[in-house]
Amino acid sequence: MSNRSRRHEAGDFTCIRCKQPVPSGSYGTKHRNHCPLCLWSRHVDDQTGDRRCACRQPMRPVGIEVRQSGEWAIIHRCCGCDTMRTNRVAGDDAELVLLALALRPVQSAPFPFDAYLRE
Repeated sequence: MSNRSRRHEAGDFTCIRCKQPVPSGSYGTKHRNHCPLCLWSRHVDDQTGDRRCACRQPMRPVGIEVRQSGEWAIIHRCCGCDTMRTNRVAGDDAELVLLALALRPVQSAPFPFDAYLRE
């Protein structure tokens, strides 16, 4: 195997936040770099899958992007350099944690929802 293809492989790792072991393989992603339990990541890529970024700081999940195809992606913001990246949702990601992340904007709406519910 060449160095180039080895560079694109993602190995098993320990979550930077919750310290749980994370397997590299999962349905729906080739470049796993987020925890399926807490969705946190580590800033490891300059370009998807290259693992060349020197930052290596934690990346907080801040939102969900729904792509044109309907596929969900997690939006991460680096705690070190504020870079934002998206990462495809993997088949083993915690569904309730994903849903809570997707509903976060509704939780902190800039206006009161109950005003619209009054009769």
